[in-house]
Amino acid sequence: MLLFALPVHERLAAALGDLARVERGRASIGRFANQELHVELDTVPAGRDCLVLGAVAPPDADLLATLLLCHTLAKEGARRVTALLPYLGYARHDRDEPLRSRAAAWLGAVLRASAVADVVALDVHSPLVHELFPIPLRSLSPARLFADTLAALGLAEATIVAPDAGALERCEAVRRAAGIARPLAHLTKGRTPEGVSHSRLHGVVGRRVVLVDDILDTGGTLVSACEALRGAGAEEIVAMVTHGLFTGARWERLWSLGVTRIYCTDSTPLPEGRASARIVVLPVAPLLAAHLGETIGEGVR
Repeated sequence: MLLFALPVHERLAAALGDLARVERGRASIGRFANQELHVELDTVPAGRDCLVLGAVAPPDADLLATLLLCHTLAKEGARRVTALLPYLGYARHDRDEPLRSRAAAWLGAVLRASAVADVVALDVHSPLVHELFPIPLRSLSPARLFADTLAALGLAEATIVAPDAGALERCEAVRRAAGIARPLAHLTKGRTPEGVSHSRLHGVVGRRVVLVDDILDTGGTLVSACEALRGAGAEEIVAMVTHGLFTGARWERLWSLGVTRIYCTDSTPLPEGRASARIVVLPVAPLLAAHLGETIGEGVR
């Protein structure tokens, strides 16, 4: 198997190559004078299974480069092209609404059109995305990674809370992996008679709480959840999210609402200026390498 990677994931690719012991493939991604992208392979892929560690989140040039690299590998005789997309961007655009784009379905279509045979991603946003993809899509769970982190923090007695109904299955997986006996709690969104939105808590929480979700983007969902948890008596809140986007400034309110640490993975690089002692980045290379080990063991070469 040959592992190709976009520059944005070079650090992850180096760790993955060492852990999974896969051969690195090399390619140059550049621009013509008119700024159109082009790809030139430095490693011949003919007859080989190829894995492309790509990116489909903004900036959109990374998406185009991922597609072009996959297509070029197939054009040059790769036996199979698998896209490894740690953060599957556009996955939240999964609803079919009149006159609006459905980008999750579109993404699957353009990946297939670019000769991608299958996709491996980390913690895909919803099961519906799998139904929209015309090619196999495997979502790797970070539950064990989060559970090991909770054990190291001594949070075995904390309450795991889902910030909305969509996070319940994800939270239950973490609770089981961590061996936490205390039942989950979760929040639902509602409105007061005056039309003010709020989060309603279901279940009982203790003094220490762990919020688990797939994405921290602007932080609106987690901010609303923390407001409700503080009102229910939570004093120390740890947030664990798979993909830390940290868009804008609203998420910074979490620090004033009892959040002591935010744990995220390196599925997508931490945005510039976001590094902080209170934001802890967990490496996903071991999780991805374990999956690759299983794949290679099944005969992919």
